[in-house]
Amino acid sequence: MDDQQFRQLLDYFSYSWEGYRRVRKGVKRRIIKHMQQLRCKNIDEYFHSLDRDEEVKQQCECLMTVSVSRFFRDYFLWKIIENQIVPDIAEKNRKKVKFWSAGCACGEEVYSFKILWESLQGRFDYIPELEIWATDMNPAYLKRAKDGIYSLSSLKDVPQELRESYFTYHEEEGLFRVAPSLQKGISWKVHNHLFELGELNFQIIFLRNSILTYYKDEIKQSAFRKVIDSLAQGGFLIIGSHEKLPAESKALLPFSGQPYIFKKIRK
Repeated sequence: MDDQQFRQLLDYFSYSWEGYRRVRKGVKRRIIKHMQQLRCKNIDEYFHSLDRDEEVKQQCECLMTVSVSRFFRDYFLWKIIENQIVPDIAEKNRKKVKFWSAGCACGEEVYSFKILWESLQGRFDYIPELEIWATDMNPAYLKRAKDGIYSLSSLKDVPQELRESYFTYHEEEGLFRVAPSLQKGISWKVHNHLFELGELNFQIIFLRNSILTYYKDEIKQSAFRKVIDSLAQGGFLIIGSHEKLPAESKALLPFSGQPYIFKKIRK
């Protein structure tokens, strides 16, 4: 599969070439293997298979997903969350705080937030109940997230004291397993950003390196509006450090001088 054929596949799903440019080699290898499994001799036969079989189309779309992440990715961001965002939302939402990781991939971001939340228990007189929604369109990623098993490379930004408190190392496998306490209270759900989640009033939404990176502008804007509609007034939206909002929004204001953290000021 050459780049021109890969562009055709991106266009088929309304994905962005720029978003996939750096990861295209790995994605192309998965697609080529899928074509071979379906015994498609060329890209035209593959498109025919996608058009006539919805299950095959969904398989292809899952193969197009990217799961590059690690715990506490972007240290500076997590310090802002710890010292500014969490105190703000905990003070204003005394009963419950709702957190949504939209496009959670293999769960590193979700567990990072859970670790941060639990580690703050001693700093405040009272910490609200935390409700976590973690969604991704790829069921295989969600299974890995639920299993909570990771390689050392995923934990390279985790301080040693947190690693000892929240992970168990399995020497025979060379892998780390998250503590059972972290796995409680998380709703893992298969969800495509193109559709409504059906849940509202999240105080914090992570939308990092997903629709704003991989979709074309016309699709990106519609999907983004659905996410913003799910964010409570006064809630925080966090996107990737190299991403930009698809359109100007009067409901969102940059927070703490950062171009990738926003606070919703109106519905």
